[in-house]
Amino acid sequence: MKPLGDPLFHLRLMAGMSRAVGVDLSAEFALGEISHEDWAAMITRCRACAAPNRCEAFLASNEQAQAPMPGCCNADQLMQLKGRCV
Repeated sequence: MKPLGDPLFHLRLMAGMSRAVGVDLSAEFALGEISHEDWAAMITRCRACAAPNRCEAFLASNEQAQAPMPGCCNADQLMQLKGRCV
């Protein structure tokens, strides 16, 4: 199994992806829409991703996006949260 990536690096990627799709993860956490366990699972999924370079490239060319990049490990969760924000 591949070692997990750097937690802070992946936290930044996850935050960037959420911003790009219009989700404020900190606000969702404060509102109780994301639990501690949800937050930890999202970061762990991101850390296990095999494509962080693709994610960086996607974020560099997509300040705003309708959906996370194809293959994003947290796409389902982000889209559910986005649906609550609308």
